Amino acid sequence: MAAGRSRRLAKRRTVIGALVVAVIGMYAVTLMVGQTFYSPGDVARVIAGQTVPGASFTVGELRLPRATLAILTGIAFALGGATFQTMLRNPLASPDIIGISHGASAAAVFAITVLTVSGAAVSFVAIVASLATAMAIYVLSFRDGVVGTRLILIGIGIAAMLQSVVSYLLIRASTWDLQVAMRWITGSINGASWSLALPLVCAVVVLGGILLAHSRQLELLQLGDESASALGVRVERTRLVVIVAAVGLIAFATAAAGPIAFVAFLSGPIAARLVGPTGSVLVPAALVGALLVLTADLLGQFAFGTRYPVGVITGVLGAPYLVYLLIRTNRAGGSL
Repeated sequence: MAAGRSRRLAKRRTVIGALVVAVIGMYAVTLMVGQTFYSPGDVARVIAGQTVPGASFTVGELRLPRATLAILTGIAFALGGATFQTMLRNPLASPDIIGISHGASAAAVFAITVLTVSGAAVSFVAIVASLATAMAIYVLSFRDGVVGTRLILIGIGIAAMLQSVVSYLLIRASTWDLQVAMRWITGSINGASWSLALPLVCAVVVLGGILLAHSRQLELLQLGDESASALGVRVERTRLVVIVAAVGLIAFATAAAGPIAFVAFLSGPIAARLVGPTGSVLVPAALVGALLVLTADLLGQFAFGTRYPVGVITGVLGAPYLVYLLIRTNRAGGSL
């Protein structure tokens, strides 16, 4: 038993190390590759603060904020999704499936097309709407505790209603507002800047730290409320804290880049398959999320004849997995 545990821990460390190397490598590639290729030396000098003709602007002002925002949004979405999936013991319990991201999108589109506000005001409205949507889903699904299946079904219903609101608002929107609002539907980091990245850095450090500090309690919640309580977990308090932290991460990530589809949904299951059953999935999921967004953004920019927002690429990756998961669950005779 001890030997098996050691092998699993060694595998976990190896996988996490490989993911760290992959994220760093993709980050470097993203900084080098574009319409103009810059060598690793040029990129390193720009990061060190030296002036390099051409590269100082292209790498320092355009690629560096974009790549950094891609990593941050990937980490935030992945941590939020993995938290919900772990807590509710269901891979469908992802914020972009149960309506939380839809709440931010609907509020942002409403702010743009009806209130005619822009910039930080739209982001603030999106963050507040995400928290309000999550609270509404939690309250509606609470009956002597929260049952995962009930929360997912209520969340899917709310997501459908919010999507209808978005469709109605887009029909009535002007051409200019429609273009701006599309970012809040597909998810895009085309407008990346340090002003967008800074609030997300704070959110990842603070709220991500809270989730990591509660990772052990989160694992015990998978055993069921009674078992977790018997092992010393304050179930409802822990659940409320991790929900607020996870929703906060999703809200800030959505405010920065829009609802990048399926990153929260895919990162946890991929990480769980890679590391196996040993330990919390939060750290490997965060690395998978960062790698997904970095890779999808690079593909969206240069792999096709035209440029696509990152949310389009992640949507293409995530939709088949969602269909596969529903088919597998149905064949196994299980429920959501």
